Amino acid sequence: MQIRLIKKHKGFGDTVESLAKLTGMNHVADAIAKGVGAEDCGCAGRKEELNNPDLWINKALYGSKQDK
Repeated sequence: MQIRLIKKHKGFGDTVESLAKLTGMNHVADAIAKGVGAEDCGCAGRKEELNNPDLWINKALYGSKQDK
């Protein structure tokens, strides 16, 4: 039995990104990265890793690849 929470999100990475934007943490991460001299905060890479369909949280909350 799967729990379908958010249909438009591909996985947990999309949900984390939405929460970061909602709370403004994406701006904080960008400012910190800029302050330490990094090109970017690395959020896009983490989002892609968290959207991996093989992660148990994505299987449980967002369904499998076959459901898409």
